[in-house]
Amino acid sequence: MRPLELNRHRPGAAGPALRGFAKLWGPAWALLLSLCLAFGFSLALAHGEEIDAAKQAVREWQEGKYTVDPSQAFGKPTEEAVRLLERYIAFPPPPEDLEVNLEAPLEEEGTRGTVVSFPASVGERTGEVRVLVQSGEPVRISWVPAGGQLPPWISSPLAWGLFAFVSLGWLLALRGDNVLGRWWREGWALVRQHWRMYLTLNAVLYGLFALGALAAYASPEMAGLVQRVVGGALEQIGIGEGESRGGVLEFALLIFYWNFTRGLVLTTALPGLLLGVPALLINAFRYFLFGFALSPALFPAVAFLAHVPTLLIELQAYILGTFGGMVLASKVLKGEGFRAGLRAVGLTLYLGAFFLLLGAWYEAFEILVLLGR
Repeated sequence: MRPLELNRHRPGAAGPALRGFAKLWGPAWALLLSLCLAFGFSLALAHGEEIDAAKQAVREWQEGKYTVDPSQAFGKPTEEAVRLLERYIAFPPPPEDLEVNLEAPLEEEGTRGTVVSFPASVGERTGEVRVLVQSGEPVRISWVPAGGQLPPWISSPLAWGLFAFVSLGWLLALRGDNVLGRWWREGWALVRQHWRMYLTLNAVLYGLFALGALAAYASPEMAGLVQRVVGGALEQIGIGEGESRGGVLEFALLIFYWNFTRGLVLTTALPGLLLGVPALLINAFRYFLFGFALSPALFPAVAFLAHVPTLLIELQAYILGTFGGMVLASKVLKGEGFRAGLRAVGLTLYLGAFFLLLGAWYEAFEILVLLGR
């Protein structure tokens, strides 16, 4: 016999072995397939139940079955008052003339549960009604106008790319002999010139944040309520969970736009033109409220520690803006004129904007990547 023939098998020699294998594993594969089908069916059934629960909740919400009067919380014990206010926040009254298309639900898994969205409109303004469902029960319903309070261009990939390009260019320009670099150095020279005022503002405003954070330990229920109020407001604006479809690029742009326009310009720099004091009062309240709503009493340690850089960087931006207003007041009182103080406001606005830029990139990375929300 040739060597090659040693490796040949007789016809049918493997038959008994294959039949034995089939007898042993055939039922196992059938069982595994059955389990997979059953799991898939139960998952589809669960999703169907959540959509049905969301539809029913929207109907009842529009009929007023979830509506409570927040004035009932006055005079109640703290726990009962918090529960009433929480329900009012979770199920605010629907807008008049709200029309909801319950036949076109969009389901999305979030960190807090399943979010079922329905196309909706109020008059000519379009948007959607969102229902947060947990374990088959609706726990929150909200009407969210399309785009919130954000401009439509903010959802453009072109805007995201341009924002990334500008951010990198701004960072590189700070060390050069150009207008951005000169403004940067002039701004910090102003800080060094008025360093006592700058350090005092840091101590006062960061101290108010710390005081608010400590106060949350005394009343965690109320602090949690404030946190949900802030979260609901952000959702109405368009900065809620699941809003960012463009990942870190879009979310960073969105955060920077809102913090710069509403936080730094409208509620810090412009009030600062009235000799600084209104900006100081606004930010004193803001820092205490932020501390109360973002206290470590309300977060797991890991999540809070991840958010600390965001707090330090973004809050510093508002401190710089407040500092500019106070320098303006100082120059006017010393007879140097409003124009000299106005330049101080412009320089600190520039410094604050850069801090907000850094904070926006970190916060977007933190929320979407580090915390995976």
